[in-house]
Amino acid sequence: MLSSHGKFQVVGEAEDGIGAIRCAQELQPDLILMDISMPRMNGMEAIGEVKKQSPNTRILILTVHKTEEYVHASLKAGADGYISKDANHNELLMAIENVLCGKRYLSPEISNKVINGYLEGRKGLEQDFKWNSLTTRERAVLKLVAEGLRNKEIADLLCISLNTVEKHRDNLMKKLDLHNASSLTLYAQEKGLLSE
Repeated sequence: MLSSHGKFQVVGEAEDGIGAIRCAQELQPDLILMDISMPRMNGMEAIGEVKKQSPNTRILILTVHKTEEYVHASLKAGADGYISKDANHNELLMAIENVLCGKRYLSPEISNKVINGYLEGRKGLEQDFKWNSLTTRERAVLKLVAEGLRNKEIADLLCISLNTVEKHRDNLMKKLDLHNASSLTLYAQEKGLLSE
């Protein structure tokens, strides 16, 4: 759809967050459309890394997740806009144009949730102190544990030592008050970290 639109040129595609980081580094695109639920490394984890590798690249989240928690987390991580996958063609183009012009964009459905949450006195992510206490790396390890990877595989994938993975797992269990891999997996599913 974007390739057929005269204003845009699609310069690359990635299957997951790790691929998105590589593409951002190599191609330095003006804009990345990024999902949240992806294998290996999710979009939330990738946003910060993409911004480090390609600080001028704008990121528009395009996802099925519509909860206030995901919106807050994405924007806090560095996303420039957030739109639902069920948005129509015109709304997607409007979101892209706004984000490319340096503006923030939330689709109307999403902005209504955020505004309602604000008016009701909720604070989105701040409600969940346990989730909020996890570092970006701990969330990445949590996702990979939930996907069934062993510590050695996680270490290799994230380019960290086995001891560091074990430390992250210990920290996860302490912070979340969970005591085994299956409870970590269930928690990751509840938080939407696993691919759909």
